[in-house]
Amino acid sequence: MKSISIFNNKGGVGKSTLTYHLAYALSEMGIKTLMIDLDPQSNLSLFALDDEQIEDIWDKEDDFIDDYEKAKRSLSVTDFKAIHNSPRSIHYILKPSEDGQSEEEELPPCVDINPYLSLIPGRLTLHLFENKLSKQWSEAFLGEPQALRVVTAIRRVSQKYAETHGFQIVLIDTSPSLGILNKVIISNSDGFLIPCAPDMFSGYGIKNIGNALGVWKRDFDIMMSLLPESKKENLPKEFVKLLGYTIYNAKKREDAANTLKIAKAHYNWAHKLPEKITSYIPGTCYYPISQEEIKEFIGGNSIIYGHATMPAYAQKYKQPMWLLPNSGEVTDPTDKSTIQGRREQYVETQQGYITFASSLLARLEKLGA
Repeated sequence: MKSISIFNNKGGVGKSTLTYHLAYALSEMGIKTLMIDLDPQSNLSLFALDDEQIEDIWDKEDDFIDDYEKAKRSLSVTDFKAIHNSPRSIHYILKPSEDGQSEEEELPPCVDINPYLSLIPGRLTLHLFENKLSKQWSEAFLGEPQALRVVTAIRRVSQKYAETHGFQIVLIDTSPSLGILNKVIISNSDGFLIPCAPDMFSGYGIKNIGNALGVWKRDFDIMMSLLPESKKENLPKEFVKLLGYTIYNAKKREDAANTLKIAKAHYNWAHKLPEKITSYIPGTCYYPISQEEIKEFIGGNSIIYGHATMPAYAQKYKQPMWLLPNSGEVTDPTDKSTIQGRREQYVETQQGYITFASSLLARLEKLGA
Protein backbone atom coordinates (compact mmCIF):
# COMPACT_ATOMS: atom_id res chain seq x y z
CA MET A 1 0.00 0.00 0.00
CA LYS A 2 1.19 3.50 -0.87
CA SER A 3 -0.55 6.57 0.51
CA ILE A 4 -0.84 9.84 -1.39
CA SER A 5 -2.16 13.08 0.13
CA ILE A 6 -3.72 15.81 -2.01
CA PHE A 7 -2.95 19.17 -0.46
CA ASN A 8 -2.75 22.91 -1.02
CA ASN A 9 -2.58 25.74 1.47
CA LYS A 10 -5.42 27.41 -0.45
CA GLY A 11 -9.03 26.32 -0.57
CA GLY A 12 -11.25 26.30 -3.64
CA VAL A 13 -8.69 24.78 -6.02
CA GLY A 14 -10.85 21.73 -6.86
CA LYS A 15 -8.96 19.37 -4.57
CA SER A 16 -11.92 17.10 -3.81
CA THR A 17 -12.99 17.01 -7.48
CA LEU A 18 -9.46 16.00 -8.45
CA THR A 19 -9.20 13.38 -5.69
CA TYR A 20 -12.48 11.71 -6.64
CA HIS A 21 -11.78 11.59 -10.37
CA LEU A 22 -8.16 10.50 -9.88
CA ALA A 23 -9.33 7.69 -7.60
CA TYR A 24 -11.99 6.60 -10.09
CA ALA A 25 -9.44 6.60 -12.92
CA LEU A 26 -7.06 4.46 -10.86
CA SER A 27 -9.89 2.01 -10.17
CA GLU A 28 -10.69 1.77 -13.88
CA MET A 29 -7.01 0.96 -14.47
CA GLY A 30 -7.48 -2.07 -12.20
CA ILE A 31 -5.70 -0.51 -9.20
CA LYS A 32 -7.60 -1.12 -5.99
CA THR A 33 -7.94 2.31 -4.41
CA LEU A 34 -9.21 3.65 -1.10
CA MET A 35 -10.24 7.29 -0.60
CA ILE A 36 -10.06 8.68 2.94
CA ASP A 37 -11.81 12.00 3.52
CA LEU A 38 -9.70 13.79 6.13
CA ASP A 39 -10.94 17.26 5.25
CA PRO A 40 -13.42 18.21 8.01
CA GLN A 41 -15.57 19.90 5.34
CA SER A 42 -16.19 16.40 3.88
CA ASN A 43 -16.53 17.56 0.26
CA LEU A 44 -15.01 14.33 -1.05
CA SER A 45 -17.72 12.35 0.76
CA LEU A 46 -20.36 14.41 -1.04
CA PHE A 47 -19.06 13.13 -4.38
CA ALA A 48 -19.86 9.55 -3.41
CA LEU A 49 -22.74 9.80 -0.94
CA ASP A 50 -25.97 11.76 -0.79
CA ASP A 51 -26.90 13.88 2.21
CA GLU A 52 -29.18 11.22 3.66
CA GLN A 53 -26.44 8.58 3.61
CA ILE A 54 -23.97 10.89 5.31
CA GLU A 55 -26.53 11.94 7.90
CA ASP A 56 -27.33 8.29 8.67
CA ILE A 57 -23.63 7.48 9.18
CA TRP A 58 -23.06 10.51 11.39
CA ASP A 59 -26.23 10.15 13.48
CA LYS A 60 -25.40 6.59 14.51
CA GLU A 61 -21.91 7.70 15.58
CA ASP A 62 -22.76 10.79 17.64
CA ASP A 63 -22.56 9.11 21.05
CA PHE A 64 -19.27 7.42 20.11
CA ILE A 65 -17.73 10.76 19.11
CA ASP A 66 -18.74 12.15 22.53
CA ASP A 67 -17.30 9.18 24.45
CA TYR A 68 -16.43 6.00 22.59
CA GLU A 69 -16.13 3.61 25.52
CA LYS A 70 -19.27 4.89 27.25
CA ALA A 71 -21.30 4.58 24.05
CA LYS A 72 -20.03 1.05 23.49
CA ARG A 73 -20.85 -0.03 27.06
CA SER A 74 -24.40 1.29 26.71
CA LEU A 75 -25.14 -1.14 23.87
CA SER A 76 -25.57 -4.88 23.74
CA VAL A 77 -22.96 -6.82 21.83
CA THR A 78 -25.46 -7.34 19.01
CA ASP A 79 -26.40 -3.66 18.80
CA PHE A 80 -22.75 -2.56 18.84
CA LYS A 81 -21.89 -4.99 16.07
CA ALA A 82 -24.77 -3.65 13.99
CA ILE A 83 -23.25 -0.16 14.19
CA HIS A 84 -19.59 -1.17 13.94
CA ASN A 85 -20.09 -3.60 11.07
CA SER A 86 -21.54 -0.95 8.76
CA PRO A 87 -19.62 1.90 7.08
CA ARG A 88 -18.36 4.51 9.53
CA SER A 89 -16.58 7.85 9.28
CA ILE A 90 -12.83 8.25 9.66
CA HIS A 91 -13.34 10.08 12.98
CA TYR A 92 -15.27 7.14 14.43
CA ILE A 93 -12.43 4.84 13.34
CA LEU A 94 -9.79 7.11 14.94
CA LYS A 95 -11.84 7.73 18.10
CA PRO A 96 -10.49 4.86 20.26
CA SER A 97 -6.94 6.18 19.69
CA GLU A 98 -8.12 9.71 20.48
CA ASP A 99 -9.75 8.56 23.73
CA GLY A 100 -6.83 6.36 24.78
CA GLN A 101 -8.93 3.20 24.47
CA SER A 102 -8.05 -0.16 22.97
CA GLU A 103 -8.60 -0.21 19.22
CA GLU A 104 -11.15 -2.60 17.76
CA GLU A 105 -9.67 -5.79 16.32
CA GLU A 106 -11.82 -5.47 13.21
CA LEU A 107 -12.37 -2.24 11.30
CA PRO A 108 -15.77 -1.19 9.92
CA PRO A 109 -16.37 -1.84 6.20
CA CYS A 110 -15.69 0.90 3.68
CA VAL A 111 -18.31 2.38 1.40
CA ASP A 112 -17.79 0.51 -1.87
CA ILE A 113 -18.07 2.74 -4.95
CA ASN A 114 -17.16 0.05 -7.48
CA PRO A 115 -15.23 -3.25 -7.19
CA TYR A 116 -11.89 -1.40 -7.22
CA LEU A 117 -12.80 1.79 -5.37
CA SER A 118 -13.93 2.45 -1.79
CA LEU A 119 -14.38 5.41 0.55
CA ILE A 120 -14.02 6.13 4.25
CA PRO A 121 -16.24 9.18 4.74
CA GLY A 122 -15.21 12.35 6.54
CA ARG A 123 -16.81 14.06 9.49
CA LEU A 124 -17.11 17.66 10.67
CA THR A 125 -15.89 16.72 14.16
CA LEU A 126 -12.29 15.95 13.10
CA HIS A 127 -11.13 19.08 14.93
CA LEU A 128 -11.48 17.01 18.14
CA PHE A 129 -8.90 14.51 16.86
CA GLU A 130 -6.68 17.44 15.84
CA ASN A 131 -6.91 18.83 19.38
CA LYS A 132 -5.70 15.51 20.77
CA LEU A 133 -2.82 15.46 18.28
CA SER A 134 -1.73 18.88 19.52
CA LYS A 135 -1.66 17.66 23.11
CA GLN A 136 0.18 14.42 22.31
CA TRP A 137 2.71 15.67 19.75
CA SER A 138 5.60 16.50 22.11
CA GLU A 139 5.08 13.26 24.04
CA ALA A 140 5.53 11.24 20.85
CA PHE A 141 9.17 12.38 20.65
CA LEU A 142 9.74 10.69 24.00
CA GLY A 143 8.19 7.44 22.77
CA GLU A 144 5.15 7.67 25.04
CA PRO A 145 2.94 4.79 23.82
CA GLN A 146 -0.41 6.61 23.81
CA ALA A 147 1.08 9.64 22.03
CA LEU A 148 2.61 7.40 19.36
CA ARG A 149 -0.71 5.60 18.88
CA VAL A 150 -2.42 8.94 18.19
CA VAL A 151 0.33 10.29 15.91
CA THR A 152 0.50 7.09 13.84
CA ALA A 153 -3.23 6.29 13.90
CA ILE A 154 -4.01 7.50 10.37
CA ARG A 155 -1.15 5.60 8.76
CA ARG A 156 -1.93 2.53 10.84
CA VAL A 157 -5.58 2.60 9.79
CA SER A 158 -4.56 2.97 6.14
CA GLN A 159 -2.22 0.01 6.39
CA LYS A 160 -4.78 -2.19 8.11
CA TYR A 161 -7.45 -1.46 5.49
CA ALA A 162 -4.90 -2.21 2.77
CA GLU A 163 -3.93 -5.52 4.37
CA THR A 164 -7.56 -6.52 4.91
CA HIS A 165 -9.02 -5.42 1.56
CA GLY A 166 -6.03 -5.43 -0.78
CA PHE A 167 -5.88 -1.69 -1.46
CA GLN A 168 -2.82 -0.69 -3.46
CA ILE A 169 -3.27 3.08 -3.30
CA VAL A 170 -4.78 5.19 -0.52
CA LEU A 171 -5.71 8.75 -1.55
CA ILE A 172 -6.20 11.21 1.29
CA ASP A 173 -8.13 14.43 0.83
CA THR A 174 -7.03 17.20 3.21
CA SER A 175 -8.08 20.66 4.33
CA PRO A 176 -6.09 23.79 3.31
CA SER A 177 -4.68 24.14 6.83
CA LEU A 178 -1.01 23.95 7.83
CA GLY A 179 -2.03 22.79 11.31
CA ILE A 180 -1.05 19.67 13.21
CA LEU A 181 -3.62 17.40 11.54
CA ASN A 182 -2.22 17.99 8.06
CA LYS A 183 1.32 17.93 9.43
CA VAL A 184 0.70 14.37 10.64
CA ILE A 185 -1.28 13.30 7.53
CA ILE A 186 1.32 14.52 5.06
CA SER A 187 4.43 13.57 7.07
CA ASN A 188 3.07 10.02 7.35
CA SER A 189 2.16 9.70 3.66
CA ASP A 190 4.45 8.20 1.04
CA GLY A 191 3.86 11.10 -1.35
CA PHE A 192 1.74 14.19 -1.87
CA LEU A 193 0.64 16.34 -4.79
CA ILE A 194 -0.40 19.97 -5.04
CA PRO A 195 -3.33 21.08 -7.22
CA CYS A 196 -3.01 24.80 -7.94
CA ALA A 197 -5.42 27.41 -9.18
CA PRO A 198 -3.85 29.69 -11.82
CA ASP A 199 -3.81 32.68 -9.48
CA MET A 200 -1.60 34.66 -7.11
CA PHE A 201 -2.69 32.70 -4.03
CA SER A 202 -1.34 29.38 -5.28
CA GLY A 203 2.14 30.85 -5.58
CA TYR A 204 2.03 32.04 -2.00
CA GLY A 205 0.51 28.72 -0.98
CA ILE A 206 3.52 26.87 -2.44
CA LYS A 207 5.83 29.16 -0.47
CA ASN A 208 3.93 28.37 2.73
CA ILE A 209 4.02 24.64 1.98
CA GLY A 210 7.77 24.79 1.39
CA ASN A 211 8.38 26.58 4.68
CA ALA A 212 6.17 24.10 6.52
CA LEU A 213 7.89 21.10 4.94
CA GLY A 214 11.23 22.29 6.23
CA VAL A 215 9.88 22.39 9.80
CA TRP A 216 7.95 19.13 9.43
CA LYS A 217 10.99 17.29 8.08
CA ARG A 218 13.16 18.57 10.92
CA ASP A 219 10.61 17.27 13.44
CA PHE A 220 10.34 13.95 11.59
CA ASP A 221 14.13 13.50 11.56
CA ILE A 222 14.39 14.34 15.27
CA MET A 223 11.62 11.89 16.15
CA MET A 224 13.20 9.12 14.09
CA SER A 225 16.59 9.74 15.73
CA LEU A 226 15.17 9.66 19.25
CA LEU A 227 12.86 6.64 18.99
CA PRO A 228 14.18 3.09 19.33
CA GLU A 229 13.56 0.78 16.38
CA SER A 230 10.85 -1.05 18.31
CA LYS A 231 8.69 2.10 18.30
CA LYS A 232 9.10 3.04 14.63
CA GLU A 233 7.08 0.22 13.06
CA ASN A 234 4.06 2.42 12.27
CA LEU A 235 6.09 5.36 11.00
CA PRO A 236 7.23 5.68 7.36
CA LYS A 237 10.85 4.78 6.66
CA GLU A 238 11.54 8.23 5.22
CA PHE A 239 9.92 11.64 5.06
CA VAL A 240 7.15 12.26 2.53
CA LYS A 241 8.08 13.08 -1.07
CA LEU A 242 6.45 15.65 -3.34
CA LEU A 243 5.18 13.83 -6.43
CA GLY A 244 4.46 17.09 -8.24
CA TYR A 245 1.75 19.60 -8.97
CA THR A 246 -0.72 20.64 -11.60
CA ILE A 247 -2.76 23.72 -12.33
CA TYR A 248 -6.46 22.98 -12.25
CA ASN A 249 -9.50 24.79 -13.62
CA ALA A 250 -7.59 27.02 -16.01
CA LYS A 251 -9.70 28.62 -18.74
CA LYS A 252 -8.95 27.01 -22.10
CA ARG A 253 -8.42 29.29 -25.09
CA GLU A 254 -7.60 27.58 -28.39
CA ASP A 255 -6.62 30.94 -29.88
CA ALA A 256 -4.17 31.74 -27.06
CA ALA A 257 -0.58 32.45 -28.06
CA ASN A 258 0.88 30.67 -25.02
CA THR A 259 1.90 27.01 -25.03
CA LEU A 260 -0.71 26.02 -22.46
CA LYS A 261 -3.58 27.37 -24.55
CA ILE A 262 -5.17 29.07 -21.57
CA ALA A 263 -6.45 32.57 -20.95
CA LYS A 264 -3.69 35.19 -20.66
CA ALA A 265 -4.56 36.11 -17.07
CA HIS A 266 -4.31 32.45 -16.04
CA TYR A 267 -1.08 31.94 -17.97
CA ASN A 268 0.53 34.92 -16.28
CA TRP A 269 0.21 33.11 -12.96
CA ALA A 270 0.62 29.51 -14.17
CA HIS A 271 4.00 30.06 -15.83
CA LYS A 272 5.43 31.33 -12.52
CA LEU A 273 4.58 28.16 -10.62
CA PRO A 274 7.50 25.93 -11.77
CA GLU A 275 10.00 28.41 -10.34
CA LYS A 276 7.95 28.67 -7.16
CA ILE A 277 8.08 24.89 -6.77
CA THR A 278 11.86 24.64 -7.09
CA SER A 279 12.53 27.82 -5.10
CA TYR A 280 10.41 26.93 -2.07
CA ILE A 281 10.10 23.13 -1.95
CA PRO A 282 13.35 21.60 -0.61
CA GLY A 283 15.03 19.40 -3.21
CA THR A 284 15.27 16.58 -0.68
CA CYS A 285 11.47 16.50 -0.66
CA TYR A 286 11.24 15.35 -4.29
CA TYR A 287 14.61 13.72 -5.10
CA PRO A 288 15.18 11.40 -7.02
CA ILE A 289 12.61 13.07 -9.28
CA SER A 290 14.71 15.59 -11.19
CA GLN A 291 14.25 19.33 -10.87
CA GLU A 292 13.26 19.54 -14.52
CA GLU A 293 10.56 16.90 -14.13
CA ILE A 294 9.19 18.36 -10.89
CA LYS A 295 8.66 21.65 -12.76
CA GLU A 296 6.37 19.94 -15.26
CA PHE A 297 2.68 19.37 -14.54
CA ILE A 298 1.85 15.81 -13.58
CA GLY A 299 0.33 14.34 -16.74
CA GLY A 300 1.22 17.42 -18.81
CA ASN A 301 -1.89 19.33 -19.88
CA SER A 302 -4.20 16.34 -19.33
CA ILE A 303 -6.41 17.84 -16.61
CA ILE A 304 -5.45 21.52 -16.38
CA TYR A 305 -8.52 22.96 -18.11
CA GLY A 306 -11.70 23.94 -16.28
CA HIS A 307 -14.73 21.67 -16.54
CA ALA A 308 -17.34 24.41 -16.06
CA THR A 309 -20.51 22.84 -14.59
CA MET A 310 -19.47 19.24 -15.27
CA PRO A 311 -18.11 18.50 -11.74
CA ALA A 312 -21.37 19.79 -10.23
CA TYR A 313 -23.30 17.19 -12.21
CA ALA A 314 -20.75 14.52 -11.22
CA GLN A 315 -21.35 15.35 -7.57
CA LYS A 316 -25.11 15.50 -8.02
CA TYR A 317 -25.28 12.06 -9.64
CA LYS A 318 -22.40 10.47 -7.69
CA GLN A 319 -20.48 9.40 -10.78
CA PRO A 320 -17.33 10.62 -12.56
CA MET A 321 -17.91 13.08 -15.37
CA TRP A 322 -17.16 10.60 -18.16
CA LEU A 323 -19.90 8.17 -17.09
CA LEU A 324 -22.71 10.73 -17.01
CA PRO A 325 -23.71 10.70 -20.71
CA ASN A 326 -24.56 6.99 -20.50
CA SER A 327 -25.81 6.98 -16.93
CA GLY A 328 -29.32 5.87 -16.11
CA GLU A 329 -29.06 7.92 -12.91
CA VAL A 330 -29.47 11.19 -14.83
CA THR A 331 -33.25 11.39 -14.85
CA ASP A 332 -33.87 15.13 -14.81
CA PRO A 333 -34.77 16.09 -18.41
CA THR A 334 -32.96 19.46 -18.23
CA ASP A 335 -29.81 17.88 -16.81
CA LYS A 336 -29.93 15.08 -19.39
CA SER A 337 -30.23 17.59 -22.21
CA THR A 338 -27.34 19.68 -20.87
CA ILE A 339 -25.08 16.65 -20.47
CA GLN A 340 -25.93 15.18 -23.87
CA GLY A 341 -25.28 18.57 -25.44
CA ARG A 342 -21.65 18.31 -24.27
CA ARG A 343 -21.38 14.55 -24.54
CA GLU A 344 -17.96 14.56 -26.21
CA GLN A 345 -16.43 16.84 -23.57
CA TYR A 346 -17.76 14.65 -20.76
CA VAL A 347 -16.41 11.44 -22.31
CA GLU A 348 -13.02 13.01 -23.08
CA THR A 349 -12.33 13.66 -19.41
CA GLN A 350 -11.74 9.95 -18.82
CA GLN A 351 -8.55 9.80 -20.88
CA GLY A 352 -7.29 12.99 -19.26
CA TYR A 353 -7.54 11.53 -15.77
CA ILE A 354 -6.08 8.19 -16.83
CA THR A 355 -3.10 10.06 -18.31
CA PHE A 356 -2.76 12.01 -15.07
CA ALA A 357 -3.02 8.85 -12.95
CA SER A 358 -0.42 7.03 -15.07
CA SER A 359 2.02 9.92 -14.75
CA LEU A 360 1.48 10.07 -10.99
CA LEU A 361 2.15 6.34 -10.60
CA ALA A 362 5.32 6.63 -12.70
CA ARG A 363 6.63 9.30 -10.34
CA LEU A 364 5.66 7.24 -7.29
CA GLU A 365 7.63 4.34 -8.72
CA LYS A 366 10.68 6.57 -9.26
CA LEU A 367 10.72 7.42 -5.59
CA GLY A 368 11.06 3.73 -4.83
CA ALA A 369 7.91 4.04 -2.76
